[in-house]
Amino acid sequence: MILLVVLVVLGSATSAAAQTAAGPAVISRTANDNVTVRAVRVAEPLRIDGRLDEDVYATVESITGFIQQEPEEGQPATEKTEAWILFDDVNLYICARNWDSHPEREIANELRRDNGNILGNENFTFVIDPLHDRRNGYLFQTNALGALRDMTVTDDQQNSAWNGIWYVKTGRFENGWTMEVAIPFKSLRYRGSGPQTWGINLRRLVKWKNEFSYLSLVPAALGTSGVSRMASAATVVGIETPAESKNIEFKPYAMASSTTNQTAAAPFENDGQVNAGLDFKYGLTRSLILDATYRTDFAQVEEDLQQINLTRFSVFFPEKREFFIEGQGIFDFGGGQAGNSPGDVPLLFFSRQIGISQGQAVPVIGGARLTGRSGPFSIGALNIQTDDEPSARAVSTNFSALRVKRNLLRRSNVGMMATRRGPAVDGTGAPSYAFGADATLLFFKSINVTSYYAMTNQPGRNGGDVTGTSYRGRFDYTDDRYGASAEHMLIDKNFAPAVGYVRRTDVRRSFGQLRFSPRPRRSATIRKYTWQASADYVTDAPAIRVQSREVSGLFRIDFQSSDQASAEVSREYEWLPAPFVISPGVIVPAGGYTYSTTRVSYGMGQQRKVSGRISMAGGTLYDGTKSEVSYSGRWGVVPQFSIEPSIALNWVSLPDGDFTARLVSSRFTITPSARMSISSLVQYNVVSHYLSSSARLRWEYTGGSEVFVVYSDGRVTATTGLPLLQNRTVAIKVTRLVRF
Repeated sequence: MILLVVLVVLGSATSAAAQTAAGPAVISRTANDNVTVRAVRVAEPLRIDGRLDEDVYATVESITGFIQQEPEEGQPATEKTEAWILFDDVNLYICARNWDSHPEREIANELRRDNGNILGNENFTFVIDPLHDRRNGYLFQTNALGALRDMTVTDDQQNSAWNGIWYVKTGRFENGWTMEVAIPFKSLRYRGSGPQTWGINLRRLVKWKNEFSYLSLVPAALGTSGVSRMASAATVVGIETPAESKNIEFKPYAMASSTTNQTAAAPFENDGQVNAGLDFKYGLTRSLILDATYRTDFAQVEEDLQQINLTRFSVFFPEKREFFIEGQGIFDFGGGQAGNSPGDVPLLFFSRQIGISQGQAVPVIGGARLTGRSGPFSIGALNIQTDDEPSARAVSTNFSALRVKRNLLRRSNVGMMATRRGPAVDGTGAPSYAFGADATLLFFKSINVTSYYAMTNQPGRNGGDVTGTSYRGRFDYTDDRYGASAEHMLIDKNFAPAVGYVRRTDVRRSFGQLRFSPRPRRSATIRKYTWQASADYVTDAPAIRVQSREVSGLFRIDFQSSDQASAEVSREYEWLPAPFVISPGVIVPAGGYTYSTTRVSYGMGQQRKVSGRISMAGGTLYDGTKSEVSYSGRWGVVPQFSIEPSIALNWVSLPDGDFTARLVSSRFTITPSARMSISSLVQYNVVSHYLSSSARLRWEYTGGSEVFVVYSDGRVTATTGLPLLQNRTVAIKVTRLVRF
C-alpha cells in the first residue's frame, strides 16, 4: 500500500511537471488580464486562403472567451471569436473564425494599405511582443476584405510608418468571416532561436455594434489605442523560432524623373534625371538592427496637406519619408511625438530638418541608423549626410542623433539624447548641438508623469556660443470616468534645436485640465458624456509679460453608433509683440487682444458610406469677428473606390480689412487589391491662388518590393485667373527587396 501511494504521488508529480513544461493546453485564464495561451506547431505550412479548412482547425482547440473593453468593460463579448496561434519553421500564423449574429450588418469598405478607415470596418487586430519586455512590439490589423495595416509599438506608442512583410487572406461563412495571417519570422525581432515566451493580445471589433473585445482585457480608459498597451498583453508559450538566419536585407532602387520648377533661384524646365540607390539592413542581433542608405530618394512620398493658418506661428507638417519614419518612435523625447503636431512642446529631433530646405528637397548622399534593444536599454543612433542644393540655398550638411533609454520598473524609463548639425543653419561653418535628459514614469494603470531638461548650443554671429535651455514636467491621470492633467514648461529665447522643431521660444507655460466622463446606464443610444475644462497660461520666460491665456470648456457625447457630437467655448487673450500679415493685404497690429470662440461639431462614424466631421464656429478675433465652417470626410462608393472631400471656409472681418480664407481639397482612391492603390489629391487655396494636384500609383508586386508612378504639379491663378504652371514632377521608381 505504501509503495502504491508513493508511485501515485510520483506519477502525479511527473505529470504535473510535464504539463508545466509544455504550458497550458490552449488557454489558461486566472483573470481577465492574466492570460496565458499556447502556440501549436503545424507539420506542414498552412495554405493562406482564408478558408480554415485544414485538419488543424478541427484537432486543435480554439482560443475563445474574449472580454469586452467597450461598451461594457470586463463583460464577455456578445459575439463569439475563435482564434488559433500556430507556427512552423518559417512562419507564425494567427487565424480566426469571427462569428456574427447578423453578418448582413457587417461593414467592409476599405482596402487601402495602412489606412485608418480599416478601423471603421469589422476588423481583427493583434499585437506581438517578441522580446516580452511589455513595452515594445508589432501591431497587425485586417478587415473582412483582407486589407493590411501594420505598425511598430515603441513604449506603448504606435508608429504607423513601418511596413512589414506578412500575408493575409479572408473568407466568409454563413455566420461571419474568417482570416488567416502568416508572418515570416524574418519580419520580427526576437531573442535568439529555440523556445520562446512572448507577449500577445488579440482584439475583435464588431463595428455595427461598436463593440471592442480582447483576449486579455485592456482598460476602457485607454480607448482604441490601448491595444498597444503591451503590459496588458497575454503571455504566449510554445513558440520555437528557427535557427538564426544571416538577417541581411538589400533593397536597391532605380528611378527616372522629369522636373520643372519656375520658383527656384535658377528656374528650369523638364530637367530629366536617372538615379539609383540602395537601402541595406543588417541584424547585429535579433533585436538590434543596422540600416544604411546610399543616394536616398523620396520621389514616392505623398505631398503635404495644405492648412489654413490664421496665427503668427508656422504650420507643422509631419514626416512622411519611409527611411526616417521607420524606428521614429525611439527618438521621441520628453513626451513629444514627431508623428503628431506637438504644439508648443519642442522636439529635440525632427527628421524633416534633414533633406528639406526652403520647401524643396535636398539630395541625401547617404547615412546609417542603428535602432533596437540591448538588455534593458533602447538604443537609437543616426548619421545622415546631405549634399549642396543651390536652388534651395542649402549647403552640404551632416546630421547626427544619439538616443539611449533605460527601462525602469514595469513600464517606466529614463533616457538621454544628443544631436549635432554641422554646419549650423546660420552658415557660419561651426556646428550646433542639443542635449537632453528625460523620464517617463507610469504608475498603476492611469497615472503618467513625464519630464525633460534640454540645452542647445549654437555658434553666435559675433563669435562665441549661444546657449539655450528648456524643461517640462507633466502629470496625467487618465481614468475612464475621471481625468486630470497639469503641466509646466519653459523654453528660453536662445533655445534652438537645429535638428529639432520648436514653434516659439521665450515662453513659460502653465496648463491644467479636468475631465468628468460618466456612462449612462442601459442607454441604447448614448455611450458616454464628457465634461472638460482647461486653463492655459503663457508668459515670457522671465514671467514679466503675459503672452497668452485661454480658458475653455467642452461638452461631448459619444454615441453607441460611434457618432460623436461636441460643443466648445473658449475665451483667449494674446499679446502680439510685432504686427503680422494674416492674409495678403491685411495686417494685424502689435498689441494685446481678447477674443472668444464657440464651436459645435458632429462626427459621423467611419462605418457609414458617407462619414466625416462637420464643424461650425463663430466669435471674435483680433478686434474683429470670425465665422468658420469645415467638413472633412469620406464617401465609400464601393470598397475599391472612395472619395475624400475636405473644405474649410473662414470669413474674417478685421479693422484693417476683411477677407475670406477658403481651402478645398479632395482625394480620389482606386484600390484594385490590398497591395495596389491609385490615389489622386487635388488642393486649391483660394487666398494664395494656388492649385496643386498629384496622382500616385503604388504596387507591391512581391513582399517588400514596390513600383511607384508619381505625378505632381503646382499652379497659380493670381494673375490671369488661369492655372499657370509653377512646378511639376513625373517620376517612376522601382524597388526590389532581397533577404538572406
